[in-house]
Amino acid sequence: MKVFHTVEEVRKYVNQKRKNDKTIALVPTMGYLHEGHESLVKRAAKENDIVVASVFVNPIQFGPNEDFESYPRDFERDCKVLEKAGAAAVFNPTAEEMYGENFTTYVNTTGVTENLCGKSRPVHFKGVCTVVLKLFNIVTPDRAYFGQKDAQQLSVIRRMVRDLNVPVEIVGCPIIREKDGLAKSSRNTYLSEEERKAALVLSQAVKLGQEMVADGEKDTMKIVSKMKELIEKEPLAKIDYVEAVDLDDVENVLSISDGKKALFAEAVYIGKTRLIDNFITE
Repeated sequence: MKVFHTVEEVRKYVNQKRKNDKTIALVPTMGYLHEGHESLVKRAAKENDIVVASVFVNPIQFGPNEDFESYPRDFERDCKVLEKAGAAAVFNPTAEEMYGENFTTYVNTTGVTENLCGKSRPVHFKGVCTVVLKLFNIVTPDRAYFGQKDAQQLSVIRRMVRDLNVPVEIVGCPIIREKDGLAKSSRNTYLSEEERKAALVLSQAVKLGQEMVADGEKDTMKIVSKMKELIEKEPLAKIDYVEAVDLDDVENVLSISDGKKALFAEAVYIGKTRLIDNFITE
């Protein structure tokens, strides 16, 4: 597996592969990889000739009181995971390489960014869209792979690609969970043993919501209310949000409609750690 640290290196590599008519996939990550990331790389490798993964903790998507400095990092381990999963190359730039001096150009996607995580993390999606569009321009992939755990992010990136006519197919991949149901996340490493047990309330609330939908409940307020009720029984849990929105425009919906997908999303603090989970109706 090739390891690149500069934009010039990646572009040279990709351009060479393009000459041989290879299809190229991009898997953007912030590193400290787990089985969720691994599943993205494996699927990308199955569906494309070349997989380029990025490992970059993006400073501009973190707010002033968030965990940029403490975000877990282990690049050597990440490389082993990526190579085993089928990545042909990894792009690991510095912040200086990505943004240079006097960087002033950002991608500001409105509407889909203003609900859910956008309320409590106002700079987050501007940072996400900016770095993702830069990665698209650097790697020029045919396809890019993202996990459903970050469902709003997936909707935001799809909207950006559509609105800006970016020639990249966005592929969403299922949430990967621990055996007990907890969604895989790099931030799970922050949890103490007690908090780790408490964190199960997120997946339990997801399961409850799914069961209500399967039983025919279409009133999203009733479903959200029951999910919140369950979470609030856990003393270590503090709800940021639990909401039902339209998957495409991320606007709140009051009822599940046939033919339209609803996203039931939650963000919950377990101690000081903010975790997210969700499910999507068919």
